Amino acid sequence: MPQADTPGLASASGLSSQLNLANHFLIAMPSMNDPIFGGTVVYICEHNDKGVLGVVINKPTDMIMDVLFDRIDLKLSDSLGSDVVNEPIMFGGPVQDDRGFVLHSPSGRYSSSLAVTDDVAFTTSIDVLEAVANGNGPRRMLVSIGYAGWSPGQLEEEIARNGWLTVGADAHVLFDLPIEERYNAAIKLLGIDPLMLASEAGHA
Repeated sequence: MPQADTPGLASASGLSSQLNLANHFLIAMPSMNDPIFGGTVVYICEHNDKGVLGVVINKPTDMIMDVLFDRIDLKLSDSLGSDVVNEPIMFGGPVQDDRGFVLHSPSGRYSSSLAVTDDVAFTTSIDVLEAVANGNGPRRMLVSIGYAGWSPGQLEEEIARNGWLTVGADAHVLFDLPIEERYNAAIKLLGIDPLMLASEAGHA
């Protein structure tokens, strides 16, 4: 499964294959029993000849925004609503699981940020969290601890072994839906009934 090396935030040019899953969801097949990735949806931020970088979007930790910001010595503005303060932090993946990462709607300029699409950016620098604390952060965001990474060719092999389904991502699913609805919603983007998929996996 995902490795511990950090894929660079480089452009998608120079791909070793024609497959580019940036701005796609990876949906774990119901038959996947992996303790880390079973039942997950992963948003792919980058896919190039250095590997794949993604963030799990439906596996909350027991930490909320207020606690995270306290740990990094940032005080959240009193102007922020309770929905932001109490927003759960995602388990983004097993790589660098002591660091915070942010998927967000593009806004402002941050020192280490990758524009995935016109609707989604991925930022690894703390300045985006400082902007959030000051009440000037992105309008839509998902904060994770850690991310998921695959070495070149590794994810393609896992997909070939029917470990994952892939579908073009939807920012509404990523940012707006309740966490518990994201897995089924991602499957429905494929035009598949999640109950049918689970039934087929059970008879595999």
